Amino acid sequence: MAGPVESMSGDATLAAIERFNAAFNRQDIDATMAAMTDDPIFENTNPPPDGQRSVGADAVRQAFSEFFASSPGAQFEVEEQFAAGKRGVVRWIYRWQNPGGEGHVRGVDIFTVRDGKVVEKLSYVKG
Repeated sequence: MAGPVESMSGDATLAAIERFNAAFNRQDIDATMAAMTDDPIFENTNPPPDGQRSVGADAVRQAFSEFFASSPGAQFEVEEQFAAGKRGVVRWIYRWQNPGGEGHVRGVDIFTVRDGKVVEKLSYVKG
């Protein structure tokens, strides 16, 4: 028997993702974590080919904190985003600038939202 189906509009899902992304781009760890559920999952893009999976608030906070420390001033620019129910997709360009130069990479995040907060963020990059 299937469990209860959670109903959420695409607009509500996008609003939750946009709150999360705004906090993430500010590199505000407390606001980023506040935009997530208490049981988040994050899959990053390193090391290739599968990245690393962080499960739980402490592990996700640590992963994001390490990213913010290693990439000050980095920004994700949204190229396209859409949602259907509790799932959302954001196609982005990640730009950075550091003493070694500047660069960018393109990628996509696949989000799952529950109760107005991000519960899962799966990141993928081109190349």
